[in-house]
Amino acid sequence: MKLKVLGILIFLFLTGTAALAETASEIVRKADLQMRGESSYTETTMQIIRPDWTRTMSMKAWSKGTDYSLILVTAPPRDKGSSSLKRGKEMWNWVPSIERVIKIAPSMLGQSWMGSDFTNDDLINQSSIVVDYTHRLLREEKFDNTDCWVIEATPKENAPVVWGKLLLWISQDQYHQRKIAYYDEFDTLINTLNTLDVKEIGGRMLPTRMEMQPADTPEQKTVLTYQMAAFDFDLSTSFFSQDNMKRLRE
Repeated sequence: MKLKVLGILIFLFLTGTAALAETASEIVRKADLQMRGESSYTETTMQIIRPDWTRTMSMKAWSKGTDYSLILVTAPPRDKGSSSLKRGKEMWNWVPSIERVIKIAPSMLGQSWMGSDFTNDDLINQSSIVVDYTHRLLREEKFDNTDCWVIEATPKENAPVVWGKLLLWISQDQYHQRKIAYYDEFDTLINTLNTLDVKEIGGRMLPTRMEMQPADTPEQKTVLTYQMAAFDFDLSTSFFSQDNMKRLRE
């Protein structure tokens, strides 16, 4: 009888642990879907803030599922027409000033995107958090007066990712990614992303300001502000092509 009870307890522990892991992955998937939908279009402004100067860019971006994204810079004039494309696991940048398409190798994912504190991986390969990491629920904690799950994301074996670990604060009420802490392979904090100003945009409540803060240079940051968004509309995968990334204009 004791052995039977012990067996039941072990079974409940193992299934409970599996359910917890599945719940963490589901939370991350729902948060990604909430932010991007099945398809999305956004208009944003990026401010790169440094102690002695500030640079501002305007952008448009499209996404479809977890495999396709395209970002177009619309201002200032010197950067206008620059674009970044993701199709599956492949990514490219189009640089109109030299009329060249540059393929983004895995070694380039950690490089700065357009001189900002966001990396190529952060902006072009956002859905990587869903597909390239395993997820574990650590605890519950408040961020910006909002109850959040704190989830640890660790890379899957051979996944083409930059980070050694991520910690994600995801709101329990709306499945918003409210904070992400980015760690390198030595478990050193590199960047922290805070998402703020939750308001209605594109027919849903979302954070409309994102602030990326490097850990070792507190005097600088990059702020991404959303002006417009639309979700879940018809968008063909053929839109996400190298020809189109070179043709797109404001």
